[in-house]
Amino acid sequence: MKEQLKIRTKVFAHNCVKLTQSFPNTYLSNHIKRQLIRCSTSVAANYRATCIAQSKPSFIAKISIVIEEVDESHFWLEFALDENLVSKDNVTLLLKEASELTSIFMASRKTASSNNQ
Repeated sequence: MKEQLKIRTKVFAHNCVKLTQSFPNTYLSNHIKRQLIRCSTSVAANYRATCIAQSKPSFIAKISIVIEEVDESHFWLEFALDENLVSKDNVTLLLKEASELTSIFMASRKTASSNNQ
């Protein structure tokens, strides 16, 4: 499961980056583009860090960052859609993936937290 999630988060990041390449060259879209690239790639990078956490508290802290970054990615995807920078067809699968990843990582944090007490 760990290796599958490493791949899945990396693919999510790649797909978000690819999506931003279709954004128009405006001040707003460039801002959203940078934000989405930053947080979506952070999901993948920080998930890798959770995989080598040296303790349960460290894992919980790192997975919490992953949750924040994937939720932020979801926000910027929605925002891009709201601003008509992307079509619903082009963003639906990424929104679904962001929601699924959020659920997976929240469940993981809950399990780790309950096992930590």
